[in-house]
Amino acid sequence: MEDFRRVADEVAADIAAGRLRPGDRLPPQRAFARERAIAVSTASRVYGELARRGLVVGEVGRGTFVRAAGPAPVPALAEPAGARVDLELSQPLLPEQNALLAAGMERLLRPDVLEAALGPGRVTGTAAAREAAAALLAAPGWRPAPGSVLFAGSGRQAIAGAVAALVPPGGRLAVEALTYPVVKGIAARLGVTLVPVAGDEHGLRPDALADAHRAAPLGALYVQPTLHNPSGTTMPGQRRVELAAALERLGLHAIEDRVWAFLDEDGPRPLASLAARRTVVVDSLSKRLAPGLSVGFAVPPAALAGPVAAALRSGAWGPARFALDAAAGWIADGTVEAVARAKRADAAARQRLLAERVPDARSAPCSYFSWWDLPAQWRAETFVAAAARRGIAVTPAAAFVVGTAAAPRAVRLGLASPPLDALARALDVLAEIAAGDPDDTAAD
Repeated sequence: MEDFRRVADEVAADIAAGRLRPGDRLPPQRAFARERAIAVSTASRVYGELARRGLVVGEVGRGTFVRAAGPAPVPALAEPAGARVDLELSQPLLPEQNALLAAGMERLLRPDVLEAALGPGRVTGTAAAREAAAALLAAPGWRPAPGSVLFAGSGRQAIAGAVAALVPPGGRLAVEALTYPVVKGIAARLGVTLVPVAGDEHGLRPDALADAHRAAPLGALYVQPTLHNPSGTTMPGQRRVELAAALERLGLHAIEDRVWAFLDEDGPRPLASLAARRTVVVDSLSKRLAPGLSVGFAVPPAALAGPVAAALRSGAWGPARFALDAAAGWIADGTVEAVARAKRADAAARQRLLAERVPDARSAPCSYFSWWDLPAQWRAETFVAAAARRGIAVTPAAAFVVGTAAAPRAVRLGLASPPLDALARALDVLAEIAAGDPDDTAAD
């Protein structure tokens, strides 16, 4: 019988020499067997060996293709100088999503469709994109009208457009006392002052929001009711009702960030369903799909549609037409929901690892990040430095603090980026560090 490894070596040599290029499709196994005068069973073993070496990837219903690059190495805790386990960022990417996304790209490669997709993007999108986005963003008790959806290049740009529309330069934007760090940068560039509003275990307190508004008028509120970043907590329904009433009473608008809400299917209804005239919803595809496939959404009430659209245009925060058309197709054909469903399962698996290894960390069972109040002997910055010496990157609480308040002795753990086995090892190391004494881990 033909040695399948020798045949695999020949194909590998063609790939190394460039005779087979990334993206090239290999013949069906029967055709390959005829070309090489080998049995079909041997051809199958050749293709399996090439896949094992990371040289090709098989896609159900499409064939076998030369990989664009070799598989990325798994971060090793023993090699902090050249590799690290990144628990700072939470960019969930699943191996199986690539084949799903690739299948949806075929439609865009038709010359007529590609011609339109390479045209200019508009913040009002296209009819197909508006219909798809309205269906994607719908949640219990709330479904936006397609005509109300505006588009941005990313969720960050959607937030920037909403802030620019609602808060003039020199104005004040209320935020939770711990908030998404990007909002701090957006506010600084727009000349907007952030006002921290106290919260409790249920989230931002409406009475504290009223106090801040009485002290000096606020332009708007930015809030993350579902899977708050960094704490991972979700505001319960009754608190949302109270917050909606406060917005109406104070005459304030809220920017409701729902970027992570897709992970919590059973969460309370959106704030927008309770304060429709007062809420601009922002969301994006970057977490549902991938950071390089970003499209942002902004859904303002009718009275604010013009100002938000104008802010997106003037800030050059509109979407790329190609990304918009790709997103509309992936939403319509079910790809986005399939990937989101897989990520919900993945997030739950990562939370189980966290609960086993770092039981003191606080988070929702469906979140991709967690808030960890450290043991009394640790300051956040000292712990971050100790973790970094072991090849693990975590985020100190100070990154999320607004104003001059002292940062808690806590860190945020982003769970999405490493492979599960690397995450498990990293959590074990962090638990070991936390159980020790800072003096024992000091640098030489």
